[in-house]
Amino acid sequence: MQNQDFKHNSKLAQILAQLREQIKQKYSFMEVCGTHTVSILKNGFRDYFKNKIDFLSGPGCPVCVTAQRDIDKIVCLAKQNVIIATFGDMIKVPGTKSSLEKEQAKGADVKIIYNPLQCIDLARKYKDKKIVFIGIGFETTAPVIAALVQDAYQKNIRNLFILPLLKTIPQAINFLLQSPKVNINGFLLPGHVSVIIGENPYKFINSKYQLACAIAGFEPLDIALAIKSLLSQIKDGNPKIDNVYRRVVKKEGNPKAKVLIFKTFQKCDTYWRGLGIIPHSGLKLLDKYADFDADKNFSLEFEIEEKATGCICGDILAGIKSPLDCKLFGTKCTPDNPIGPCMVSIEGACSAFYKYGLTSINK
Repeated sequence: MQNQDFKHNSKLAQILAQLREQIKQKYSFMEVCGTHTVSILKNGFRDYFKNKIDFLSGPGCPVCVTAQRDIDKIVCLAKQNVIIATFGDMIKVPGTKSSLEKEQAKGADVKIIYNPLQCIDLARKYKDKKIVFIGIGFETTAPVIAALVQDAYQKNIRNLFILPLLKTIPQAINFLLQSPKVNINGFLLPGHVSVIIGENPYKFINSKYQLACAIAGFEPLDIALAIKSLLSQIKDGNPKIDNVYRRVVKKEGNPKAKVLIFKTFQKCDTYWRGLGIIPHSGLKLLDKYADFDADKNFSLEFEIEEKATGCICGDILAGIKSPLDCKLFGTKCTPDNPIGPCMVSIEGACSAFYKYGLTSINK
């Protein structure tokens, strides 16, 4: 498949028609990546396989799984005469009482960045200010944030801090599968994360839960091939980790990136929005880098108060409910006025549903 055009492949319609024809019962497949959610909706897979495949959106959007208490912590930091450096998606995410957007309107210094390494330039430019980078993301982002810490350490930059909110995907999948509420027949595993971690960290899904898995890319043909693989594994009773994204993902992942991550971070328990505390699913800075840890260098006292809003993001992230099950969706909760994080992030399930709805794959 190395030389195929994965975006405009002439055989795509034929493959999809064959898949739809062979499905004789309904399946539930979870995509564990916000980019997959967007692609599935944008390209009409949900509508095309209606009554044959339920596509469940898993906890694969880093903004969406950031706990409300962590947003409150970020708001607390923004009030301390610092420069907050953050990815743009975090600006509108509501805490219990405020958001970065609201604090910025009150005078807080919030700067949107696109690469964590930009924080080095900020720290040099504003030497009299403390720069706090909001370190959210999964294994995909972790190596770049690790590189930021290593660079700051080697250059002895003293006014840069990281709020470490990194999370790891395999532990979240394992946690989900322990719930009796979750009914999943197979997983579309995230391409971006898998570039870093490879295939092996997912093998427990086969051995422990006997579920089919396919590591997938993001073009329509990538997703079609992943669906084909899942159906074939189920039919043959032979669950495995099938890498259908071999042009990008290697079996061993990226060894250098993994070394960099664990040269900088150590595993810890962490809180996921809607899911609770998941053991060993977070990455915190090693003690060697404590001087860069915002948790250890700022006063972060605030009341933990989970605000009842009617938002069901937690159940959506767990694959238990769909955005269309939420009474706030499209009425009180919209991209311009998001109640929950799944509507804020462009990779959030609610945002994707709102933007693309039930687009026909034939259009």
